[in-house]
Amino acid sequence: MSRYLGFIGLAVFLCAGNIASPAQGPAASSIQTAARDAASKAEAGRCFEALPALARAGHVADRELQKRIELDGVRCATLLQRWPQVLDFVRALNRDFPQDPEALYVTVHAFSDLSTHAAEVLARSAPNSSPALELDAEANEVQGRWDAAEKDYRAILKQNPRYPGIHFRLARLLLSRPNPAADFQEQAKKELQEELEIDPANAGAEYISGELAGQMQDLPAAVEHFTKASALDPNFGDAYLGLGMALLGEKKYGDAVAPLEKAVKLEPENPAGHYNLATAYARTGHKDAAEREFALQQQTAQRAHDQGATSPQ
Repeated sequence: MSRYLGFIGLAVFLCAGNIASPAQGPAASSIQTAARDAASKAEAGRCFEALPALARAGHVADRELQKRIELDGVRCATLLQRWPQVLDFVRALNRDFPQDPEALYVTVHAFSDLSTHAAEVLARSAPNSSPALELDAEANEVQGRWDAAEKDYRAILKQNPRYPGIHFRLARLLLSRPNPAADFQEQAKKELQEELEIDPANAGAEYISGELAGQMQDLPAAVEHFTKASALDPNFGDAYLGLGMALLGEKKYGDAVAPLEKAVKLEPENPAGHYNLATAYARTGHKDAAEREFALQQQTAQRAHDQGATSPQ
């Protein structure tokens, strides 16, 4: 479900806009001298003086100097809290050095600083607004402060009972609590139903409804929800996997093949997809295809294990 959270649109942002086109007029050596002087001032801590010159520098022939200009520009603009200029320098940096480790590192911190700044402005200017409450609720969820998060979400619904996404988040919260109430599944189901009344196109709510129905052994309902989720989002691999597994549970092995084939096409590194597709093939008499998928399941599971073993904690 993390595919429905996170920073949507970053790639579009990084491809848009720039700082300045290559300079015209003065000799290239003079331009490089001025750019090098501006970078030196920035690196000596003289950002107030250096920032205007960095912004005017444009493109220079020396690639290392170009990177210095843009890195120093991000750092100085951040230090001086010139947020529009931070964005300009980050755009230029990712345009000119899209895979440079240092550029990517600075970009991460620049967006973190921009995010913190925006959150502070929101909390200061509209602390009781629905977006501010939603942001606070998200932070509380991350910290495991379930009661505080629920309070924020309920406050949003009190302001606007049809605010999109909040019933879905409440359902997710109910399903995430480490010590849920005895009827947490029924509560979550109710929240999801309310969300889908407000936003029938919420593929995430349909998917979680399918997961919940499967846990409650209501396979026909699970099939219905997963089918809707995959129709709403044709690239939702987990929805196809859920649909295929629910159909296997109903012993509709032939019907399960197509969604499971789609699932492994969209998520080829998911061992569960290969395992369930292998099962569907085996049950429909496709022995060779089943053996191939069982082999792929073992290979992807081994790769996932190896990656987990080598990932830093």
